[in-house]
Amino acid sequence: MKVQSYWMDTVPRYGPRQSDWPDTVDVAIVGAGFTGLSAALALAARGARVAVLEAGDRVASEASGRNGGHVNNGLAHDYGELAARVGIEQARAWYRAYDDAVDTVERIVREEAIDCGFARNGKLKLATRPGHYDALARSAERLVADGVDTDVELLDGARVRSEEICSGRFFGGLVYKRSAQMHMGRFANGLAEAVERKGGQILLDAEVERIEHGGAGKPSVLHTSRGSVRATQVLLASGAGRHGSYGEFGWLRRRMVPVGSFIIATAPLGRERAQKLIARRRTCTTVANIHHYFRLTDDDRLILGGRAHFGMSSPKSDARSAPILREGMLGIFPELADVAVDYCWGGVVDMTRDRLPQAGERDGIWYSTGYSGHGTQMSVHMGQVMAKILAGEPQDNPWGGRPWPAIPGHFGPPWFLPLVGAYYRTKDRFS
Repeated sequence: MKVQSYWMDTVPRYGPRQSDWPDTVDVAIVGAGFTGLSAALALAARGARVAVLEAGDRVASEASGRNGGHVNNGLAHDYGELAARVGIEQARAWYRAYDDAVDTVERIVREEAIDCGFARNGKLKLATRPGHYDALARSAERLVADGVDTDVELLDGARVRSEEICSGRFFGGLVYKRSAQMHMGRFANGLAEAVERKGGQILLDAEVERIEHGGAGKPSVLHTSRGSVRATQVLLASGAGRHGSYGEFGWLRRRMVPVGSFIIATAPLGRERAQKLIARRRTCTTVANIHHYFRLTDDDRLILGGRAHFGMSSPKSDARSAPILREGMLGIFPELADVAVDYCWGGVVDMTRDRLPQAGERDGIWYSTGYSGHGTQMSVHMGQVMAKILAGEPQDNPWGGRPWPAIPGHFGPPWFLPLVGAYYRTKDRFS
């Protein structure tokens, strides 16, 4: 078993073109994940001088390349509960922002001819208890009644078993037909190639250690582990991953909790066996606070993830997650007892208190982050949105203008994660 991301292990390591270190750029972007690369693509296409500064030694080395491979629409929240809290118009706008985000990914894949297995097969949200099915039914009714998503379809347990999932575990499900999936490593490489084709620079092993803020319209100076660069504008497109520092970016990091999420990929199952498991090859997720998510790959592996434990990702922690996730997999598909696990890896989910992204400007520095487990599509979309904002275009920022207080007691590594895990396990046990 390899303790590394399947997405990154099955593509060549992207090697940026050799170029001189830039002394001055129009825009410096911190982080070569999907937000940073997407923003760089849009800005370079406009003729801006752009440099992407990445602390790691490859593009998409953190959350963008270490997730479950889903490109889903829909919110992390129950739509009805969110609408009751913030109002129908705001909840509808946020929901549709995720529809727009999936559209953005599809558009970039098409325009840049990125071969990443993008497929809009839909998402299936699965009920593991009768009460969860009732909640899905209420959610579907509200989504349709408010005109938010009239494409959703509620399936009872019999239809799930006969048409969707070869498992007796589920009491029903809700299909979100606008959702998609892709190979994250191939998309990342294709996005990076597109950035450089349009004249942008990608600089690896360049951890930003300090930003000397220009203020009042003056350029900022970014001091990195490889040298310094002067930038007219700066976009922070970085989360609280392994390279995260509580120094220069402490203001952001105190407002997000980095939560580990862990994933396994089986050995190839063969097309016939894989197709029997998930007939329509949708992305799937179970209803729970501590849930599982799974899908098939192009080479017919099953990829399944979840919060095997509440802690940070590391090689030791990732390997420890494999038997826990395998047990979860067999709870859904017991017939896979003879199948080996080829990969196990972990990633970091940047959770905000309200589980919604944040994007805006502070002290002359722009940022977009905090995608809270729904980041693949939104990170790509927000890269495009932030590029337009930096270019001076009037642009609707779906996540701007909201208060973003610091998380009480959160000044460094999240010591409280085991307590959070115990709380959510208790909620799931009695829900």
